[in-house]
Amino acid sequence: MNIDQPLTDREAVSKIQDVIEGMDGYSLYEDSIHEHEEVVLCIARKGLEKHLLVISKDGSIPNTEFTGKEIKSGSVSVLECELSHENASVLRSKFDFTNPVLIGKTDSYGFGDRLGNAGPAHLRAVKEAGFKPVLAQQSIRELERTKRTAEEVMDAASWSVFQEGYHDGFGADGDHLKTTQDIDRMVKAGFTMFTIDPSDYVVNEVKQMTEEELQSSYENLPWEEIEDTPKDLLDRFEFSDIELNTGYKINPSIRDIKEGMVKYGRVITHTRMMASYISATYPDHPSELELSVDETNAPTTLFEHYLVASELDRLGVELVSLAPRFCGDFEKGIDFKGDLDQFRDEYVEHLAIAEKFGSYKLSIHSGSDKFSVYEVVGSLNLGAVHVKTAGTSYLEALRTIAECEPDFFREIMAFSLRRFDEDKKTYHISADLSKIEDPSKAREEELPEYLDDNNARQVLHVAFGSVLSGDLPEAKGFKKRLMNALEKNEELHYSNLEKHFHKHLSPFSVK
Repeated sequence: MNIDQPLTDREAVSKIQDVIEGMDGYSLYEDSIHEHEEVVLCIARKGLEKHLLVISKDGSIPNTEFTGKEIKSGSVSVLECELSHENASVLRSKFDFTNPVLIGKTDSYGFGDRLGNAGPAHLRAVKEAGFKPVLAQQSIRELERTKRTAEEVMDAASWSVFQEGYHDGFGADGDHLKTTQDIDRMVKAGFTMFTIDPSDYVVNEVKQMTEEELQSSYENLPWEEIEDTPKDLLDRFEFSDIELNTGYKINPSIRDIKEGMVKYGRVITHTRMMASYISATYPDHPSELELSVDETNAPTTLFEHYLVASELDRLGVELVSLAPRFCGDFEKGIDFKGDLDQFRDEYVEHLAIAEKFGSYKLSIHSGSDKFSVYEVVGSLNLGAVHVKTAGTSYLEALRTIAECEPDFFREIMAFSLRRFDEDKKTYHISADLSKIEDPSKAREEELPEYLDDNNARQVLHVAFGSVLSGDLPEAKGFKKRLMNALEKNEELHYSNLEKHFHKHLSPFSVK
């Protein structure tokens, strides 16, 4: 073959294309062509399977650490390699851009990919948007429900950036981590962003406590871990002049201070413990920390946000982002429900608090399809934002199924309806089953409309684990059929995802 030119040269690329064309049934992803030392690598598809192809520049059998089988294209020897974990590890050792990076305090977008095949479309959507992609993002709950490993999530991201030739850096978020064991699991897989979920330590009942109950709970906080005393903390916040750069003044009462500490005191100590565990156990591992306090019964007040941020700052915990519980309803898979003017006013003040303690990003959780919120945040053009999505990519996969495999979509929709009462238990949603038409009675051309209906979207959203895990007899084989259909219709799947995420990202165009 004899390639002497760099791979940016059109003639050299053409030679690689000729090699692929000489192999029966393979089609090349042209952006995936890369060179390393004396070999050229690319991704090509044959049937429903993708392979990494390794080709020596002189056409001889490649000398490489990748494992695969030798096939021929005329006189050229090609090593055909599976997109396996072992080969992904070798890929990351040779190409730095296939490893996650620290995103820092700049605009970023979290793309949860529950199926592991949406990454290329996510990258195409975000490329010109001015956001850094957090491409590998999965919560512990999602890993358990989909029966994926953290390594599989990371590998899917690495193969995606290689396929798309995306060299601008991606993040990897171990989402909703509750224990040090969760941290271990994600560090081992190479994740670099750690979203701490301290929801088990939030005391939502503070508003209902009597003065005596509140005082007792306040005095019994772990003050040694807080490195403070009940009196000193009260004095510090009661008599401090809390004025934000917007001119807004926070004037908490004694009751507000006690409620805030009882509600979030153990959140603060747990977060500090998790942060200390990462730095002590993995001192050389690149890491950035997000705190999620969005899963509470009531919105995070400005004082509560200030309290948590100031205490973590005092205790030496640096955040890259924080997710408050904003006003209104951030239900899964549908747009924001609530007063947008109130959201706008409070968002500005939450942002001012973030700027006071290191200018960390405000993180919008359950961020899928919150188009009206995107418009507000984009129009403000203030500070940095992180948006976290997950289920919406799964729903766009189902849109593709509705368009190309209508009978299979009917099966998934009917199964999800039957699973709804059980699967909705861990979600905050408002879907009304009585408003969803029996999928067996819908015409084929009407099936994609289920993905435009809020009730059906939420039913499909919450049933993802039941559909993908294969634990239930009714769903045996669902995941394999789903993946095969999406591979067979890859360009339609990518197109649906790209269009959907352009709709997500375009409101931020001012930023």
